[in-house]
Amino acid sequence: MSEGADATPLPQSSWEQADLLSLVGAPVDQAPPAAAPTDAVAPVAGQEADGVSTLLILDTETTGLNPERDQCIEVGAVLFSVPDRSVLSQVSFLLPCGHNPAEVVNGIAPALTQRPQPWQPALACFEAMVEASDLLVAHNAAFDKQWFGSGVLPALAKPWLCSMEDIRWPADRHLRSNPSVRDLALAYGVPVWAAHRALTDCIYLAQVFERCVDLEGLLAQGMEPRRLYRARLSYEERHRAREAGFRWNEPISGAWSRRLSEREVTLLDFPVVPADESPQRQSA
Repeated sequence: MSEGADATPLPQSSWEQADLLSLVGAPVDQAPPAAAPTDAVAPVAGQEADGVSTLLILDTETTGLNPERDQCIEVGAVLFSVPDRSVLSQVSFLLPCGHNPAEVVNGIAPALTQRPQPWQPALACFEAMVEASDLLVAHNAAFDKQWFGSGVLPALAKPWLCSMEDIRWPADRHLRSNPSVRDLALAYGVPVWAAHRALTDCIYLAQVFERCVDLEGLLAQGMEPRRLYRARLSYEERHRAREAGFRWNEPISGAWSRRLSEREVTLLDFPVVPADESPQRQSA
């Protein structure tokens, strides 16, 4: 706008698409305060995720689910500053492949992966970002971590945190116990414009973290040591396990199970036993 022009902003029409950058504002919690639920993270003065100030949010796209016969074909990563609630850097690159049975899911054509692109320097940048981070974060980390240390991807020695399994999102966000990235983004007012590309999902998580007032508390509780527990409930009471985020038949066949910290066990309103405890001890 030239100097001296009328600076009065014109009203934006109802159909006009907003600039995406304008939607990424200062971190705010838009939901009204609610009574403290059992799984909410109450802000505690001075509570911090010990030694964690920089996260590397990462995601992968693959040709299938089995690392022994499939391969990773895309890596996306965002280096995120916890105290600043802001992105430091980001990278995304494709790894060449000859076929992609999962193309219907991720939309990555094999021919696209073979186009000239500097994936080797991008991989080196990714390794530098790993080195600069304190904690690796992925949504369904158990899936993503298994691809590193195989093929051209380096083994990653940094600790991992799963934003789907380990972080207990506040109850006033009305999320399932194991929310999808899409549902998590929408719960925090993050616009969802695409899915199933690695960097896109990383950006969604970064924008959710920007809006978390007590991100330090969420990370600290998410990093608590966990072990796998079985729910001790009758068939008629199975809904209680489901509502508490336990899964049937996964990873333990014929049982409702979930990874929990000792603190989380004390918050349950039904009995559980460690999954590695023998049936004899359970029945005692």
